[in-house]
Amino acid sequence: MSGPEPRTFRTMFISDVHLGSKAAKADFLIDFLRHHDADTIYLVGDIVDGWRLRRSWHWPQSHNDVVQKLLRKARKGALITYIAGNHDEFARQFQGVHFGGIVVADRAVHETADGRRLLVIHGDQFDTVVHNQRWLAYLGDYAYDTAMLVNRVVTKLRHLLGLPYWSFSSWAKVKVKKAVNFIGSFQTVLSEEARRSHVDGVICGHIHHAAIENYGDVQYINTGDWVESCTAVVEHFDGRMEILTWAHVLPEVASGKDAPVPVDIVDLKGRAVKAA
Repeated sequence: MSGPEPRTFRTMFISDVHLGSKAAKADFLIDFLRHHDADTIYLVGDIVDGWRLRRSWHWPQSHNDVVQKLLRKARKGALITYIAGNHDEFARQFQGVHFGGIVVADRAVHETADGRRLLVIHGDQFDTVVHNQRWLAYLGDYAYDTAMLVNRVVTKLRHLLGLPYWSFSSWAKVKVKKAVNFIGSFQTVLSEEARRSHVDGVICGHIHHAAIENYGDVQYINTGDWVESCTAVVEHFDGRMEILTWAHVLPEVASGKDAPVPVDIVDLKGRAVKAA
């Protein structure tokens, strides 16, 4: 018996999947893509984690399945643009090249159904650590790996105790004042870039912190990630933008059935709204 028809949106934005790293929640993304479709899809950087693949090769079948799922959507008519990030910066040398119907770019301008123009960019270009202190960026990457290792241990313990998913790494990141300040400054800098580009807003990734916020006349949108929070941003057919958070329990684990897992939808003011 086939499952329910996927929810369809005008546009879908996904970033920071980090395929090639052990922390990537590829199974959750496959499940999300199974239940969601869009006419246009933007992959907003760090889809593949070249940094970790250079250190040690890790590419299980689930990571290959994500690629195949996206290629299948392209074959069925979805317009897919791959915006390169810092972890998959190798893709920047292929700007304008099509791979199986997916076109590679460094940035793009997306026009919404209600006529707004949004700059789509990964955002690492405005991270001074990534560009000016490369060694520190790599050190931070190792620290992040350690946090994710702790995260996996905590997740397993909570699962054994029957407790819901809780992200240690997300909690630690928010608790550190410098991280909070970095997020705020990053949002400000990206909003300023949108103004310089004469667009109405910016959609980015990079910092693994999903958000939809207004900075004066500019809208800042971050897609989040598929390492900790499992979030995507979607555009409805009337131009409304929303954050979708995919549940941390797959359907077969949750109920033994193929029914879709509910998503939490966050409106423009950050309030949780019941999924349809």
